[in-house]
Amino acid sequence: MAKSDNVIRTMDDFSKACGISRPTLSKYFYDPDSVRPSIRKKIETAQRTHDFNPSFYAVNMNREKTRNIGILVPVLSDPYYAEMVRQFESLCLDAGYWAVVMSSHGDAKLEAKAIQTLLSLRIAGAIVAPIGFQSDVEALRRLKDNTPTVLFDAPIDDLAPFVGSDNLQSTSLMTDYLCRTGSAPIFMGIPPVNENAHGRREGYIQHMQNAGFEPRFIHDATDTWEFEAVGFRLMDDMILHEDCRGLTIMCASDRLAFGAMSAAFRRGLRIGRDADADIRIAGHDDHPLSRYMNPPLTTVAQNYDAIANNSFSMLLRAIKSEDMNSIPALTLVDATIQMRSSA
Repeated sequence: MAKSDNVIRTMDDFSKACGISRPTLSKYFYDPDSVRPSIRKKIETAQRTHDFNPSFYAVNMNREKTRNIGILVPVLSDPYYAEMVRQFESLCLDAGYWAVVMSSHGDAKLEAKAIQTLLSLRIAGAIVAPIGFQSDVEALRRLKDNTPTVLFDAPIDDLAPFVGSDNLQSTSLMTDYLCRTGSAPIFMGIPPVNENAHGRREGYIQHMQNAGFEPRFIHDATDTWEFEAVGFRLMDDMILHEDCRGLTIMCASDRLAFGAMSAAFRRGLRIGRDADADIRIAGHDDHPLSRYMNPPLTTVAQNYDAIANNSFSMLLRAIKSEDMNSIPALTLVDATIQMRSSA
């Protein structure tokens, strides 16, 4: 069939060209089986004639409730958040939704701007990993008040339902293992960007005291998401000022451990748990790159699948019922140790 000489660019243009109302067109493009066969055939013929394919967003934005779900994380380059986004995107597609992924880049103003953008898209719901202590709480509250919202990774008081790892359980698990298999660990804490910094530190302190050991810390008070750089600087400084042979370093994030391992290697220290090693280094999170470090990093594995599935299923329940009160306020997931060669 010959193409029309008239260029059809918008849904309004297409509506006029084929003589079918805009709401009916939106209904068809959302679900072709929702219109009568005769109307469907007429639309399909007009599409071929005018070579018209509507924008996904144009179709969705004409609906009171879109099929978009907002996913907002602090840093997309972080392997943990990258993996969570991958899982959320897959879950959205399986459920007939489209993930709109945004990053705040660790900046509170950008986080608030991203929230405003998601609201302007009339998303059906949102899954958010807040920056943490620097977050604009009022912006998050506006999001929660306007659309079903579930938080993961870092809670913000009782603002919205939260799904994440049980930091007390995970750090206690790793502290116990390290104490039993070698020297009691020194804790390298993540910068104080969110509640995870406090929760993991507290878990370490509790277990060390219960086991009869004196807690010892290496930390950086700088509010930054450059964890690898912090880990490198802290480890390098420690090596310069004391003999680190025989020590065990327990990092509150694998990204810290990556930096610490780099510094130890640069200073000629052999990392590992065998008799010839100089220092043990362990992490937390089981980032996708952890198993490929040299040596492979012993770490506490967050249950990515459980966190993603719980967060998404709760959001779907809220979207369908529009009742956030039926969703558990707090869901904590246990972690497991991944024993590798570094500690």
